Amino acid sequence: MKINLKVIKNRKLYLGISAAMVLISLISLFTIKLNLGVDFKGGELIQLKYSKKIDQNAVNSTLNSLIGKIPQMKAKRVQFSDTDNTVIIRTEQMSGTQKAKVMSELKQNTGKFEVVKNETVGAVIGKELTANAFQALLIGSILIIIYITVRFEFIYAIAGIVALIHDVIIAFGVITMLRYEIDTPFIAAILTILGYSINDTIVVFDRIRENIKKNRSGRNKVSMSFGEIIEKSINQVFTRSIYTSLTTLFSVIVLLILGGDTLKTFSMTLFVGMLVGTYSSVFVASPLVYIMKKGKDEPKAKDTTNHSGKTVNGYDEKDKVLV
Repeated sequence: MKINLKVIKNRKLYLGISAAMVLISLISLFTIKLNLGVDFKGGELIQLKYSKKIDQNAVNSTLNSLIGKIPQMKAKRVQFSDTDNTVIIRTEQMSGTQKAKVMSELKQNTGKFEVVKNETVGAVIGKELTANAFQALLIGSILIIIYITVRFEFIYAIAGIVALIHDVIIAFGVITMLRYEIDTPFIAAILTILGYSINDTIVVFDRIRENIKKNRSGRNKVSMSFGEIIEKSINQVFTRSIYTSLTTLFSVIVLLILGGDTLKTFSMTLFVGMLVGTYSSVFVASPLVYIMKKGKDEPKAKDTTNHSGKTVNGYDEKDKVLV
């Protein structure tokens, strides 16, 4: 199947779509309070697995009846998963006696269960996890910039990082709008998105570099402008990128459907990030390289074009001298 995308000619449209998605995501981040998990704000996380279908009303009524005896239960949050009969209870930090009381009341009123997870995270640890999460994202971004600069050029590195920031902001925005909990698996998903998205972007960049070399060596039958080379490169790798993304997304969709509440944030973040990452590697990173790079290089051959600043078929006239 022959693909003929006009990414550079229609760059304003594609970048406009990205800008709109980023703007909506930023608005949601500033207007909707983040649903921080126990990992980041501290507290108790108790995960129970029942041997039969959960009576949600019984669980909720039992926990509500404990509010008078255990004040921390007032700020509780309860998640149910019918797929694996699990309940996740999040509260402010409790004493050992209080936790034992909760377990006893639940067992008496809701039936037998197995304690899958029982974690206590202090406020100090939560702050440390937050700092470590941002540090991991920063280090990952710096390493990506160094690698792309060494392998390609600094302009390519900037375009790649902007595309990654675009992906992360949109993933953050969607998770915030859905009111999913932000926990350590969420950070793991964000780091996975960074690696996945930059991989697709590098594939496109590598093909652009190969085609530039061919154009300079005269192996192409017709000399091409930088914009035309980018579009040719994108069309050559586009089908491969779509197939790779689809096969990966199939696994993520299965995880999203069958993973239960425990992996809901992780799998949804991956799903959104991979969709947006595939888009940005083609429709954001490459147009940004074109915008930043045009006019930077010296002419490689005698220039006979009229530099009027006008555009011809969607390309700048002076673009002809770039490669």
